[in-house]
Amino acid sequence: MISALTRLADWSARTPKRLWLVAFALFFALAGSWSAASPLASSPDEHAHFIRAAAVARGQIGGPEVMVPHVVAGIEGQFAETGVQLPEWYRNLPKVHECYAWQEAKPASCAPSLGNSQKTVQATTAAGRYHPAYYLATGWPSLLVDGPKGLYLMRFASALLCSALLASALVTAAEWRRRSLAVLGVLAAATPMTLYMGGMVNPSGGEIAAGILVWTALLSIVLSPDPRLLNRRLARLGIGGLVLINIRPLGLIWFAGAVVFCLLLARRGVLGQVLRRKALWAWTALLGIATAGALLWASRHPDNSVINTPDSLTAATAAKKTLGNTYTYVKQMLGYFGWLDTPAPAFTWLVWLGVLATLAALALAYGRTRESIAVLGMIAAIVMLPVVAQASQAEKIGMVWQGRYLLPFAVGLPLMAVLICADRAPDRGFPWRRLVGFTAVGLALADAASFYWTLRRFAVGTSGSWVPTHAHWAPPGGWAVWVGVYTVAALLLVVPALLSDRKPAAPQPPDRDAPRHGRHSRVPEPA
Repeated sequence: MISALTRLADWSARTPKRLWLVAFALFFALAGSWSAASPLASSPDEHAHFIRAAAVARGQIGGPEVMVPHVVAGIEGQFAETGVQLPEWYRNLPKVHECYAWQEAKPASCAPSLGNSQKTVQATTAAGRYHPAYYLATGWPSLLVDGPKGLYLMRFASALLCSALLASALVTAAEWRRRSLAVLGVLAAATPMTLYMGGMVNPSGGEIAAGILVWTALLSIVLSPDPRLLNRRLARLGIGGLVLINIRPLGLIWFAGAVVFCLLLARRGVLGQVLRRKALWAWTALLGIATAGALLWASRHPDNSVINTPDSLTAATAAKKTLGNTYTYVKQMLGYFGWLDTPAPAFTWLVWLGVLATLAALALAYGRTRESIAVLGMIAAIVMLPVVAQASQAEKIGMVWQGRYLLPFAVGLPLMAVLICADRAPDRGFPWRRLVGFTAVGLALADAASFYWTLRRFAVGTSGSWVPTHAHWAPPGGWAVWVGVYTVAALLLVVPALLSDRKPAAPQPPDRDAPRHGRHSRVPEPA
């Protein structure tokens, strides 16, 4: 059985294009299952993103500011939203989740109908300040199909974008000599929360997927220098960076953080080789333009909301509370679905945390001093960045941090760990292939368990039957179909993690793009 799966893995990886298509199809099956099997507007703020995407697709990039009363985390305030002109049924989106959100025992069957009124009215969205690029990419299906079917298609458009980014990351990892171990890092980074957000209309999904691609490409460049693959990796880094910087305001910070940590790991001589590439400067120019555009957009669209935070919520209090919530934020990065009211089962958290802890420990054991410091620094950053961010803003906006906000940066930990192991660990003396195989299967089962557990919550509520045979709510096609699709896709995604290691490449001729520095100049050996 294992040998058959290994042959299947090697067949799929025979060409990068074939592997990309296989990985794209499997990631889309996973993210698309979340798209089809989740009630509409059942994820955080999805109603606002639906309205924003539909408006941008109709050419409404901006709109008048409308102050709307809201209560967030128990704090009242007047939120600055953007008014747009849409069919009247869009105005019902903010209310469809209210009967079951934060009430885990209630299934989603209580959600009211959206209606079908085509009268044009003003709807408001809290996402009006966000950069329009993501919404243009996901909102166009609403022009082709009206009503709930159009909303599902918008979700699928988001799933397509995220799946393409994740497939590119997996192909990049498969270019390593120890490619099964490197692919495992991508699978560990693509947590159930990553796939869930990728299937929703929410820029967090694209931001996380782009973060995985950026980290994978950067680590490949600095730890596995191969002149033949450098331009290809720079292109993937550039594409991931463009998405990451333009999709959400925090994207630029996460991109800069990935660059800093990857530079700490760079091999001697690699930076000089990279800096001599014309492709680097072309992508740097594009990223510079994108950064300027993102900063200009943010400066012209400030948040004018007025939040009545209590006087007791000082920076020091917020820092203390945030630090105490670290474990909660970690669990939110792994899997906290719905409106943060549907945690993944304990099995999912135990498996994923066990895998992450094992990978980090192996990286510390095999890595050199500088690499171990980078891993420890990454762990410290994952803990402290939310503390700093929330302490600096809590007096203005309250305690609003969620684990998914950090995920585009935190995905760097498993990727960094596996690539250090792939680069430094000995080929013999440790059953790496067996470890990768069992680990990948464990992650697949944990992922499928989280999908089933969440769908069960929407179908019968948390107090309902463990097997929702008499579901009060069911997605299009039925819950059993999507559970089957998701489970099969998750298990098939194990196949790329069974790729045979590449044979050490022969020494390559000098880099043609690099100037000669004498007869003793050498090109680093590819890993």
